[in-house]
Amino acid sequence: MPINITMPALSPTMEEGNLAKWLVKEGDKVSPGDVIAEIETDKATMEVEAVDEGTVAKLVVPAGTEGVKVNALIAVLAAEGEDAAAAAKSGDGAAAPAKAEAKQDKAPISPPVGEMSTKSTEGGAVPPGARSEAPPSGLPAISPTRGEISQSDGRIFASPLARRIAREAGVDVSAVTGSGPHGRVVKADVDAAISGGGAKAAPAAKAAPAGAPAPAVAPKPMSDDQVLKLFAEGSYELVPHDNMRKTIARRLVEATTTIPHFYLTLDCELDALLALRTQINAAAPVKKTDKGETPAYKLSVNDMVIKAMAKALMAVPDANASWTESAMVKHRHADVGVAVSIPGGLITPIIRRADEKTLSVISNEMKDLASRARSRKLKPEEYQGGTTAVSNLGMFGIKDFAAVINPPHATILAVGAGEERAVVKNGEIKIATIMSVTLSTDHRAVDGALGAELLGAFKRMIENPMDMLV
Repeated sequence: MPINITMPALSPTMEEGNLAKWLVKEGDKVSPGDVIAEIETDKATMEVEAVDEGTVAKLVVPAGTEGVKVNALIAVLAAEGEDAAAAAKSGDGAAAPAKAEAKQDKAPISPPVGEMSTKSTEGGAVPPGARSEAPPSGLPAISPTRGEISQSDGRIFASPLARRIAREAGVDVSAVTGSGPHGRVVKADVDAAISGGGAKAAPAAKAAPAGAPAPAVAPKPMSDDQVLKLFAEGSYELVPHDNMRKTIARRLVEATTTIPHFYLTLDCELDALLALRTQINAAAPVKKTDKGETPAYKLSVNDMVIKAMAKALMAVPDANASWTESAMVKHRHADVGVAVSIPGGLITPIIRRADEKTLSVISNEMKDLASRARSRKLKPEEYQGGTTAVSNLGMFGIKDFAAVINPPHATILAVGAGEERAVVKNGEIKIATIMSVTLSTDHRAVDGALGAELLGAFKRMIENPMDMLV
């Protein structure tokens, strides 16, 4: 009996992936544990291992296919003693749908005027990207070719330009016969009605009661076509979104629309930390490598920021939390995510139990995670979860900024550049190295006073860095 190989779910949130490369070809024999393919998720490139033994009868989805849904058939194995040609026939009908789905995902979106609701007839929300075979009862049908709205229910539809011209001329659009696709009223139809004088005047809108507020209308995002019309033709190129950029966009919208952000900013003096860092790095033991003798570790300011944030969360345990609708999740350890810029986006690898690790361990672990992040070789468990995050733009000279919380975290620390500033000490103006930091909190889990307590604990760690060594 043929053995089906399907697109694996390489993370709990994965819905689709790109089949980057096949490492086997049809006719090859594979055993459990053999690496057969490379799959690109939104954040990393993962190797897929065979779980069964057999002969590769058919590669259903070609290498390079994008947007392959989880659990979609991607290959067929012939079991021992089974005819490979017969097994291959079982996958003949699956290749076309896989390619079609990938192609549909890359097509530009042009929503019609008067966008349909995303609720089903049963009242449940339709998941993003889901396609319904039939429209909900009472709603107009969408044409599969041009996205036009059918007039089968007796309603009249017109282009935005036609509606505006008709409104300005006092023409009732419903009295105009449309010549556009599916009977849609276009500009030429309104012009003809105006010049012919045959269209009846549009009824005057009923005036709102005096003092009544105008009804609030939620603004709709511009469609792809509307955006492109703002630019001169030939002045741009279209670069399709990859899975990483789509995921970043989705999660940022989720974070900014569902998390009530609250921001706290203060300045930290760095001189004691910089002096301790220099002393620790100078005392680092030397080890021999292929590149010669190198220090066993080299601390950065960011390494010490990670440790300080972890220790601060342990000092203020109520802030080491995540919000859920049913309960507050109180974490026992500080797992600190660190934003790392990579081509096409960013990723947040996590230093697990940073509160328990030494500065040298944090430093070396962070270098390894950042290196593998840039080559997209991180495992899902290395960048998913965590209890807080640090985003440092100080190396770019940014003085201060506010970062967006990365769910399920309740906090994120934005770190600016350390720079010499004039400060007042004991009534005298002195020069000190100051770093501005901004803590973004999920106000449902960490309110103002608690966030201030956490940020104060962080400041004490930074300005008394010896506490990080004990």
